[in-house]
Amino acid sequence: MTTEVQEKKVDVRNGILAGKKGVILGIANKWSIAWGIANSLKEAGAELTFTYQERLKDRVDKLAEELDVKNTVECDVTSDEQITNAFKTISDLYNGKIDFVIHSLAFAKKDELEGRYVDTSRDGYILAQDISAFSLAAVAKAAEPLFEANGGGSIITLTYLGGERVVKNYNVMGVAKAALECSVKYLANDLGPKKIRVNAISAGPIKTLASSAISGIQTMISQIADVSPLRKNTETEEVGDTALFLASDLSRGITGELIHVDAGFHILGATN
Repeated sequence: MTTEVQEKKVDVRNGILAGKKGVILGIANKWSIAWGIANSLKEAGAELTFTYQERLKDRVDKLAEELDVKNTVECDVTSDEQITNAFKTISDLYNGKIDFVIHSLAFAKKDELEGRYVDTSRDGYILAQDISAFSLAAVAKAAEPLFEANGGGSIITLTYLGGERVVKNYNVMGVAKAALECSVKYLANDLGPKKIRVNAISAGPIKTLASSAISGIQTMISQIADVSPLRKNTETEEVGDTALFLASDLSRGITGELIHVDAGFHILGATN
């Protein structure tokens, strides 16, 4: 990408989210999709808060400092108490109002992401559903009063094609993503009367710390670059800019939607 094109993209983002405040859950490192989203939103003028698990506090604090994000708040989404406390803290930071929440959270045991789905363990299934799907509803409930006081806002979550189709080794995570995508629709219906929009971005496979747990991910990424309509892989920046659109007033008429950012791969039938 040339410098000219990069500068043009920054200009397009500039000021779109000026005065907007929101939360990003799920930043782990500079290769995570949430980091790409944070960069796009920050360049657009948004004021951000990052959440973290206790064991990742130092790492997230350093990332926040690098992006000039002033606030980080502890929030383990397996704990209702922590979710409640986190959004109370966020409410105090932003005078009871927020404009957006980015939910970029998913987890499954590594040994559940290979072999057969039929061999999924009960506790592995429950864990994947709890963190990857139920957490969206729990976070939406905690954030609802802050959106309502603001006159509405936008909730954005991240999913993947494995929630719609069988993807080798995605297994229990695919089932969790299917639940997540259905939750988006139900939440959009519940929260729509309060002008709270809920949408999902289905990103193409990107080499991240989380995706590296999926057996054969690198082969999958290489194949998609060869066959996708745009003949390329998905970039975190592309996902970030789509999240920027969904967080902004430009998407004010969109809710309950699943937007694919995967170089068009999802439109294809058999590829081998």
